[in-house]
Formats: sequence, C-alpha cells, structure tokens
Amino acid sequence: MHTAEHILNGTMDRLFDCGRCFSAHIERKKSKCDYHFDRVLTPDEMEQVVSEVNAVIQSDLSVTEKFIPFADAENQFNLDRLPEGNFSEIRIVHVGDYDACPCIGPHVSKTSDIGTFRITTSDFKDGVLRIRFKLKR
Repeated sequence: MHTAEHILNGTMDRLFDCGRCFSAHIERKKSKCDYHFDRVLTPDEMEQVVSEVNAVIQSDLSVTEKFIPFADAENQFNLDRLPEGNFSEIRIVHVGDYDACPCIGPHVSKTSDIGTFRITTSDFKDGVLRIRFKLKR
C-alpha cells in the first residue's frame, strides 16, 4: 500500500502538476491522499490516474532505497512530512525511474508485488482533493 502511494503521488504530479500529497493515511485495507487542487477530478481523469498507476505497477519496477546526506535531501526534496528529529542522512525510496522521495515506511521490492490499484472515492472541498484507494492482490 505504501509503495502504491508513491506511484499515485508521482502520477498525480505528472498528470496535474499538483505536487505530492500533503497529507496521507496509509493502511493495509484502505488509504487516502490529500492534494492541494482546484477542483474535483472528472471520471475520465480518475480513470486516467488508475490506468497510469496500474501500468507502473505492472511494469515490475524495482523498489530500492538510498541514504543521502540531510543537506542534499533538503535541496532535492520536500521534507515536510518527515517526523521531527535530527537526521544526518535521509532514506530516499526509488520506484524505478518513476518516483523518488524521502520515506520511512515499508515497501515491496518490486512493483508487481503491489496488486491492482483502484480509486474507491474522491471528493473536493476547500482546495483539497482527497483520493481514497484500495489494492487487490
């Protein structure tokens, strides 16, 4: 589920130039991501997101991690969602060449282990687009 969040974030940013989610709640059975956005997604756009995320999943990309100095991570990534603390290094999770971001969560070793992604619901309120999703293995 956590790796699917990375792919969803990469897809949303590629398709809509909205950046990564600013808030997420990731669970085994269902998850949600909140994006700064200006409207609800159309049914065609939701289908496009699902299709792109599943194409990345099916492409069997390797999921790897690399530790980089904090100063380098600060220059390359948004670190707002990391927990408080003093870090000398930051773990960057790479989903092939598709996505890379700082992360402390667990991940699969290859995208084909994720299963099938689907959006269960989405809504828009006060500048926030919320996407709820599930995986089927």
